[in-house]
Amino acid sequence: MNHLNMDALLSLREPGVEPGDAAAREHLDGCPQCQGELHRLHQRVARFKALPTLSPARDRWPETRARFKADRQRRRARMVGFTGLATAATVAAFLVVGDISRPDPIEAEQLTQMMEQSQVLEGAINDYNPEGRVLDGRTARIAGELEDRIARLDRELEMAELQQQQATDQDLLRLWRERVGLLDALVDVHVTRASNAGL
Repeated sequence: MNHLNMDALLSLREPGVEPGDAAAREHLDGCPQCQGELHRLHQRVARFKALPTLSPARDRWPETRARFKADRQRRRARMVGFTGLATAATVAAFLVVGDISRPDPIEAEQLTQMMEQSQVLEGAINDYNPEGRVLDGRTARIAGELEDRIARLDRELEMAELQQQQATDQDLLRLWRERVGLLDALVDVHVTRASNAGL
């Protein structure tokens, strides 16, 4: 004798008549084994319904989000602080030393161009406002690494400006070019990620 399978038993529990239900009901009425299986199915459903609803003991999302925001703000403030310090040191060096320590006008002009380009890229990052946007994990990691490298480079620039006798124009120009390259990469990371996501 063929007994009803689980799908047939489940269909008999639901309201409505499907094709073939009449034969299945007729079999169920005459088969104690299928009746027992249907009864066990009802018992399982009742036990599942009786289970308590699970919920976390404590919602940790606000705490995690606040910690993440604080870390981002700290990193951003550190980057802005180092940038401002590097810019102030550069301006002070130009005012104090003037043309005496920068005899090559071509290198001085290139250095000025790199500094201006750096300021333009920083303005682009500020206008883009990455702090107000949601980033995926990969983009956030790459942006964080670039920001850390920029912060290290700002410290090098600061040291180079404070030790003017040892730092040549070529050294400063190399550091500023590297800084502009990193800022450009940071802008690309934010803009490319946003355009890929359709923002």
